[in-house]
Amino acid sequence: MSTKLETIGKYESAKEAAKKMLNKNVSSLVVVDEEGRSLGIVTERDITRGVCIHDVPSKEYKIHHIMTSPLSMIEPNLTVEMAANMMIQNKVRHLIVSEGDKMLGIVTASNFIDYLNEQLDPAHPSAKVLRTLKDEI
Repeated sequence: MSTKLETIGKYESAKEAAKKMLNKNVSSLVVVDEEGRSLGIVTERDITRGVCIHDVPSKEYKIHHIMTSPLSMIEPNLTVEMAANMMIQNKVRHLIVSEGDKMLGIVTASNFIDYLNEQLDPAHPSAKVLRTLKDEI
């Protein structure tokens, strides 16, 4: 899990979201309303698919048009296997870890690669594959 949770307002542009993701080195942003309540999530994939297929400049395309809502959330005490199953079942690559109303962090596909790498002997052939895969994500 990463505790690095970045947010963006629902009326911000896709261009602003892409800039923020690049500057913060994250692949997603939690979308919030004016009061800071979480509404959904926008990912690099959402921006690519949402903006590129429309004939609209990214600075004019608003986040609330492309965000995924509601958020897929998990509790911090769930196992790695349960989190992976939830991602597969919900067809998502990002899970928000929350306890009550408080967001604690985010689990992404990269986190699973890190976890698996920790479980393997560095000399194991699969460890090299996972390191290469991590570099590509």
